[in-house]
Amino acid sequence: MVFPRRWLEAGVHGPLVALIALVGVLCLTTPGFLTLGNLLNVLSQIAVWGILALGMTFVIISGGIDLSVGFVLSLATMVLGWSAKTLGLPMGTAMVLAVLTGSSCGLASGLLVARAGLPAFIATLAMYYVSKGLAHLLTGGSQIVDYPDWFLAYSYHHYFGVVSVTTALFIVLIVACWIFLAKRQPGRDLYAVGGSADVARLAGIRVALVTTGAYVISGTMAGVAGVVYASRVNASTPLAGAGYELNAIAIAVIGGASLGGGAGTIGGTVIGALFVGCLMNGLNLHGVSPHMQTVTIGLAIGIAACLDMLNRRRRVEPGGRDRPSEA
Repeated sequence: MVFPRRWLEAGVHGPLVALIALVGVLCLTTPGFLTLGNLLNVLSQIAVWGILALGMTFVIISGGIDLSVGFVLSLATMVLGWSAKTLGLPMGTAMVLAVLTGSSCGLASGLLVARAGLPAFIATLAMYYVSKGLAHLLTGGSQIVDYPDWFLAYSYHHYFGVVSVTTALFIVLIVACWIFLAKRQPGRDLYAVGGSADVARLAGIRVALVTTGAYVISGTMAGVAGVVYASRVNASTPLAGAGYELNAIAIAVIGGASLGGGAGTIGGTVIGALFVGCLMNGLNLHGVSPHMQTVTIGLAIGIAACLDMLNRRRRVEPGGRDRPSEA
């Protein structure tokens, strides 16, 4: 029981209790919620959001925010379709180019933050508009459809009746990110930078490199999510990821990542992904409008951020010095 105990020490017990309560309510109020088809749909949905949120977790831990990931996903999925359909490149090559597109966008954002000294909000907002414009320019705003059957099977063929390739990919990325943050020195450096960049610099940590790396990881995850999205919907559209940055931030924050930096876990992000996925699915099953769903997600972010603020204040001793973290 090592993983659950560490998750509880890291402050994941609150989101976990909230997830259990939400699932209980949905089971009682929504007859179709526990059907296999619906649960597979939830898993398929959170694969895209969850992959984005994994990258967002790295950025938030570093003390930043990435507003661009939604349209970086859009740009990546358009590069995938444009490379495969217009240039005639093999799908495998197009998939690699899509992921590299996301990495390049993340690198640009990271350099703007770490080297140019721009606030993360401004740097990633600039990348938001750049990637949005490029996604439309590639095909003049037209969508690209009809991918090969084997590519679509990544999302719709469920091995053992449950796990698709895209779901398995999400699980592999969860494990890889957990190992990086919990077991590797660069992961510990990321927490140090998010806690205090000045202290981290005095400790010999290359703050600019660590910060840039967090945004590269976020962009790479957006590129991967773009490929998964295209496989799931059999289309690439310039507005594919519009608003997805909100879901990614919500998942990370609901899962316990602190907007002040220096705190967050992959386990918490997974719980946050399941919470948001179940919440959105339950609202859909109850016929709630998409606009009201957006309001709900916004409220969830606000509540989670307020709880984080209260927890941070509780950890401060009377003298103004932070108590040692239990995680």
